[in-house]
Amino acid sequence: MFDFDGIHEIWQTITRNKTRSLLTAFGVFWGIFLLVVLSSTGNGFENGLMQQVEGVTPNTAFFFTGETSEPYKGYQKGRSWSMQLADLEAIRETFPCVKAISPEASVWSTEDKNVIYGSRGGSFSVKGVLPEYNEIEKSKILKGRFINDTDISANRKVCLLGRKVYETMFERGEDPLGKMVKINGIYFQVVGVVRSYTEHVNINGTIDESVILPFTTMQQVYAIGDKINFFAFVADDDTPISDIEEDLKQLIKQRHDISPTDEDAINSFNVSEIFKAFKGLFFGIHLLIWIVGLGTLLSGVIGVSNIMLVTVKERTREIGVRRAIGAKPKDIIGQVLSESLLLTTLAGLVGLCLGVGIMAIVAMITSNIPSDNMMFQDPNLGFGAAVAATVIVIISGLLAGVLPAWRAIQIKAIDAIREE
Repeated sequence: MFDFDGIHEIWQTITRNKTRSLLTAFGVFWGIFLLVVLSSTGNGFENGLMQQVEGVTPNTAFFFTGETSEPYKGYQKGRSWSMQLADLEAIRETFPCVKAISPEASVWSTEDKNVIYGSRGGSFSVKGVLPEYNEIEKSKILKGRFINDTDISANRKVCLLGRKVYETMFERGEDPLGKMVKINGIYFQVVGVVRSYTEHVNINGTIDESVILPFTTMQQVYAIGDKINFFAFVADDDTPISDIEEDLKQLIKQRHDISPTDEDAINSFNVSEIFKAFKGLFFGIHLLIWIVGLGTLLSGVIGVSNIMLVTVKERTREIGVRRAIGAKPKDIIGQVLSESLLLTTLAGLVGLCLGVGIMAIVAMITSNIPSDNMMFQDPNLGFGAAVAATVIVIISGLLAGVLPAWRAIQIKAIDAIREE
């Protein structure tokens, strides 16, 4: 059962000097409030940044060919070379961790309007990919479907239009599915409309401004042959891409008579390293935020402890009398710690609730702004962080009362007489 008389006594003690109690509690309130606001703001920027790269799978690397920089097996340095589809199959067989792999071929036109539908036209990039490419650079399918295996095996003349290509070629609301679009002089049937998750991801041209074809169809109709100069590779979550990146390069070098020590013949771009850098950056930001918040909170706790020492000094006669009539040290300690805990917890919870409330309003405002490219999204405090902040407040209240409680149990009945 609750000791309502004890709680009433603690409340009377705290409210005996309201101004002093409020000023003392403000330090704790401000520390927790600052911690909540800064942590939520950091989460908002982290969410916004991660949304900008949402369309790319984290454990991904892109590989592309270059000129050789070393002579090898009778070949001179400076040799231009290309990979082949057979290399991708060899990679699948050698590395069981393959989750998705796809070449990307691009056809660029010097014409002002290389994509035409009816009387409308525009200049856009044309990409050839495999169906797995949608697991690498993810896109949102607005209409229809993505390239499938049947399109690849049958060399179908079908295409996907990026969002901006669709908006340029067709009237607003017009259904493009099944329509024939002329691409670099050849007609293709539209089977889907896609858009990128964000305009900040740009791999050989954004998806929004691209026309996507089956890779085998592009090989056939544009006579690019069995040449690959660029491909993307995704490993499963249990295999960091950096662990196999160099081994994969060595496999390709071996298949094309390239020196194992040639660093320029094949290059790569490891997306997972970028994600690691992001995580490291925001870990540092959150660590700094917690240091600042806890430092501010510590100053408030010290203030509470000092005021509690003053309160204990003012109540010397009261504590001495209680000791004289039989109060045990644990009763005195419990009284002082309860007062410190109540004052600190109330101030901390008010700061926590106010901070969470303000950031919830900010999150509501930002969510109503119609933009996919905002660098500030959902600035809310995580449940774990809120629980941690509450626990810290409670521990801080107990720590603030330790020294005053120790001073209180040193008071003897004779001290009360002398004080009187």
